[in-house]
Amino acid sequence: MSTAKHWPQSLIACLAITAGCAQVAHAAATSKPDLPRQRAVPGGVALLPLADAKAPRPHAWLGEAPVMVLQSRGKWYAVVGIALANPVGPAQIAVGNGAVAAADDRSTGFEIRPWHYREQRLQVAPAQVNLSDADLERVGRERARIHAALATWTDSPPATLQLRAPIKGLRSSSFGLRRFFNGESRDPHSGMDIAAATGTPVHAAAAGTVVDTGNYFFNGNTVLIDHGSGLMTLYCHLSSIGVKIGDQLESGAVLGAVGATGRVTGPHLHFGVALNRAFVDPALFLRP
Repeated sequence: MSTAKHWPQSLIACLAITAGCAQVAHAAATSKPDLPRQRAVPGGVALLPLADAKAPRPHAWLGEAPVMVLQSRGKWYAVVGIALANPVGPAQIAVGNGAVAAADDRSTGFEIRPWHYREQRLQVAPAQVNLSDADLERVGRERARIHAALATWTDSPPATLQLRAPIKGLRSSSFGLRRFFNGESRDPHSGMDIAAATGTPVHAAAAGTVVDTGNYFFNGNTVLIDHGSGLMTLYCHLSSIGVKIGDQLESGAVLGAVGATGRVTGPHLHFGVALNRAFVDPALFLRP
């Protein structure tokens, strides 16, 4: 029988390279997206270990919404988006082995911690904040449409959870900002504003499928992308839209251009990230 010490050095080198390539290929095939930064607060993300990676992939739900489950660091993790409206205190997800929720699913608990977001109080003319009946009816229709799009679920996980910035520009810390107009509270800001000039190309933050486009009362020209397993990104106030529903986009693909459409005072991009139907802080997913 031949032994390694009698093999030509060139063959040994070739075998070493082949083995190394196989190891790299195996690592690429089994590697999982890096997890986002954890911040278990309203508008944040909770990372909950569920099982050893050798076990079959479990399924998880937060209420009626399915939750992303990924393999990382030798374990299965639930990556849970926490809505801004979620109360502080104990919370739980249901975990089971079936593709749909069942009565005998076990519960995994976690704690939602308090978090302070900025507030802004403004005095403006009533006509600037009080919508007409027709506008209110339109806003209601559009809200239902966006919620339906956010409920899209594809079982395949995202290619990555480390998103690229859709444009270069100054990122505001406006996520979660609650405005009070003439003493009346409005919904907190559910995305990140990024400053840029009108016409600046806007890029997809990761690979995905366009699930909605349209012109909305508040958001203006809007694109919504499904990245898989409940991860969505939202791009608002665009001056133009360059994609259509059903388009498959690569990471970095141009989907439109910065504008000032909708209810805004100047050009910028409103960038939103949703996870299991809840808008969360995009900064937890963006690369530094």
